[in-house]
Amino acid sequence: MDFNSTETLAVNPTAVKNPSARRPSFVIRPERGLVALELPELWQFRDLMFALAARDIKLRYKQTALGVVWVVLQPLMTAGILSFVFGTVAHMKSGSIPYFVFSYAGLMGWNLFSAVLTKAGGSLVGNANLISKVYFPRMLLPFSSIPSSLVDFAIAVGMLIVLLFLYHLPLQWGLLALPVWIALLLVFATGFGLVATSLMVSYRDVGYVLPVALQILFYATPIIYPIANVPQKLQFWFNLNPLSEVFEAIRWSVFGSGAVDWVRMGYAIAGAVVTLFIGIYSFKHMEKKFADVI
Repeated sequence: MDFNSTETLAVNPTAVKNPSARRPSFVIRPERGLVALELPELWQFRDLMFALAARDIKLRYKQTALGVVWVVLQPLMTAGILSFVFGTVAHMKSGSIPYFVFSYAGLMGWNLFSAVLTKAGGSLVGNANLISKVYFPRMLLPFSSIPSSLVDFAIAVGMLIVLLFLYHLPLQWGLLALPVWIALLLVFATGFGLVATSLMVSYRDVGYVLPVALQILFYATPIIYPIANVPQKLQFWFNLNPLSEVFEAIRWSVFGSGAVDWVRMGYAIAGAVVTLFIGIYSFKHMEKKFADVI
């Protein structure tokens, strides 16, 4: 450009008179406190969350001969194997409830918990390209694991009702409370998943530790056996696990057996809330490093 020329660059007169007009309309910066939860922004991007969940469902059963049938077939086969090993070989007692249905009801809740935790734990690493190129609330990724897992859970509940009719077991009024116990499982799984996914960005070892930890937790929780079958001297340690009472409550809702210990349930609710807040805090604390490290 000839600087001796009388031509000048076109300048927005509004920007000259009002410097604030040149400021960006949206500023991305880390927040602290309750503002950091970004709940309104998460709601604003809810369509993206459901799109990610729909993608997960489509990819999961793509190029499979049985497709969505695996949602029912997998827990049925697992319940059958556990029934043979623990019910027939080990003579595990399940009261008046057939062991197959007993174990299926526990697996139904466990599969939801495990699916949300596993998917949330790998959500950031699995979407690394999306994180480094597009802006959206990063917490949306672990939360997107919930809708797709709930679809599988709804199908599993339908199969449970069929099993109750086949084994001539009556439907209980306690089933109306089942969504409460499932909500608790989701809170626990989301909290653990947020911690796992924020750590996995920097430490990929978490991806190897998580399946082992879930396997240990599976047997340390009364999922395929009632807490009454645990030796008295060990029940204290099993009761320290807040998930124990949640699965006992699920069986109470489905079969009407036993009763809900509301003191232990209060302990489980407090544990769920604390777990979720720890997960949110760890996620927001490490979020500023995600795009650089991942």
